Amino acid sequence: MSEQVLKLGIPAGSLQEATGHLFARAGYRLTYVSRSYYPTIDDPEIHCTLIRPQEMGRYVQDGSLDCGLTGYDWILETDAKVVELTELVFSKVSRRPVRWVLAVPNDSPIQSVQDLQGKRIATEVVNLTRRWLAQHGVTAHVEFSWGATEVKPPRLADAIVEVTETGSSLRANNLRIVAELLQSTTRFIANDQACADAWKKRKMDDLILMLKGAMAAEGKIGLKLNVRVADKEKVLAVLREHPKTSLNSPTVAPLTDPAWVALETIIDEDIVRHIMPQLYQAGGRGIVEYPLNKIIE
Repeated sequence: MSEQVLKLGIPAGSLQEATGHLFARAGYRLTYVSRSYYPTIDDPEIHCTLIRPQEMGRYVQDGSLDCGLTGYDWILETDAKVVELTELVFSKVSRRPVRWVLAVPNDSPIQSVQDLQGKRIATEVVNLTRRWLAQHGVTAHVEFSWGATEVKPPRLADAIVEVTETGSSLRANNLRIVAELLQSTTRFIANDQACADAWKKRKMDDLILMLKGAMAAEGKIGLKLNVRVADKEKVLAVLREHPKTSLNSPTVAPLTDPAWVALETIIDEDIVRHIMPQLYQAGGRGIVEYPLNKIIE
């Protein structure tokens, strides 16, 4: 066992649970211990620390951590000098980017960014908001919000810049979106020193490979079936009718009985109930569906 250790930052807060699930699918058992900021992981060469995404870039930049997961938004907000090794598109409730948006009360006269001149804006991303306003030639009072930002308009602020995935919280607080500032996804970041260390770089590359493999397998399953040679083209025609039924093309292999072949493919899980009956009608037999944990191309 190597005596070297990779210091990995795990995002605390809204991304914490989703990160744990992703690591589990990638083959790492990440365990959060109550009242501890040091999760355990079943790899003695990795040491984990729970850090809020807002601070991750700073600690990776200064070498306190070798690498970590954080949002692109927080890299920009803190102006962190880090290396982005890969993008991992996952968030608290979806596999879509989160959006930082400008929102105002439904009855507000504010209709565009130009209407913000001289107004008060509450947000957690003060620097990002100020830069965005400057790009539009607008001067406004931007103040930091410690939370519950949606409840501040109209009494405590004229507008807010807030992160959203579905927009449900904004709608629940009678707010409407005026503009979008940024779309953000999770990034795996590291510092220059860790990237220059051959052992740490390989360790990070291996971890990223497994994480991306787990994400690639999400929503997909494998299918195996046997088919008579005489029916092979009919079965292949069924697969061709459905987009994304395999990574490249189905694998076809001979069986001990020369009149039959085995076929294996990968398909989107949401079309299984449609395609399996069609495969059977086309001559497929012994059809087996199996789950996928990782796909590494």
